[in-house]
Amino acid sequence: MPESLIDLRSDTVTRPTPAMRAAMHAAPVGDDVFRDDPTVNRLEERVALLLGKEAALFVPSGTMSNQIAVKAHTQPGDELICDVNCHIYNYEAGGPAILSGVTCRTLDGDYGILDVAQLEDKIRPDDEHQVRTRLVCLENTHNRGGGRVYPFEKIQAIHDWTRKHGLILHLDGARLWNAVVATGIPAKKWSALFDTVSVCFSKGLGAPVGSALAGPRELITRARRIRKLFGGGMRQAGILAAAALHALDHHIERLADDHRNAQVIARAVADTPGLRLVPSEVETNLVWFRVDREAGTAKEVAAALKERGVLVHISGPQTLRACTHLDVSAAGAERAAEAIRRIV
Repeated sequence: MPESLIDLRSDTVTRPTPAMRAAMHAAPVGDDVFRDDPTVNRLEERVALLLGKEAALFVPSGTMSNQIAVKAHTQPGDELICDVNCHIYNYEAGGPAILSGVTCRTLDGDYGILDVAQLEDKIRPDDEHQVRTRLVCLENTHNRGGGRVYPFEKIQAIHDWTRKHGLILHLDGARLWNAVVATGIPAKKWSALFDTVSVCFSKGLGAPVGSALAGPRELITRARRIRKLFGGGMRQAGILAAAALHALDHHIERLADDHRNAQVIARAVADTPGLRLVPSEVETNLVWFRVDREAGTAKEVAAALKERGVLVHISGPQTLRACTHLDVSAAGAERAAEAIRRIV
């Protein structure tokens, strides 16, 4: 891809920095399936410590991490509750049904944010004709919710409700690092409200590959077997784990730069007739916006931006997403904003 292009399609498009590549090159490795890759072991210990959990498991992707959690927590015929626009339901290829025999009961959140009142009457009765309500899954920050940070007090209320009713609570924290930087609330405090937490290294943190699932030691032991079942057992994976460790050391605090750059792009969208932010407030690094029909389609606007050297993600007939990340500088964000202002 030409270096002149500003790629706002996703925070997964980043390339490893020279320092990250050096860390990967120098990483001591072993066979992780035999549990003797020292760099993977170090990463798993580090993630467990960061999240305040007993253990963690390194996996190839956030999708695998979430789906391992679903399978580890449930039996076929169970049900999970989630927001209708969450990643687990929309972007993981039907994984709960296909891999675990679990159905999803979806609720309409406020740009991805559920309130405990919505859950009150959603537990299925103890009846052989019905599925068993077992698991609640939340997403923080919420991708299709516009990168919103889940209000801590809402998660606390949902946590208390799940404890009262004997349910399990899982966090898809692919962009939890963004929530940490946006709020100042440590990852360990967010994580304490959940039974298991999935975090990603290849989105905002800029690593080339990898996520981790953290939780109780016994569950992570079971998760390791499920990872093998899903084909996620890796061998000399320390090369990848080294990138994740470097990202944890050097790329969390700088997420604030991405948030500032997203504000630059959001202001351009808000200033441009025919474009509308959804939601109207941008909290982290994701800028979702709609194209009014009289201004054209999302595909047409994306094409016009591409001609001006800016790539955005087409998320629907009238919906676009721009995502700031490690490879988008402040100057690049300004240039993208100017391109947006000129297209409609």
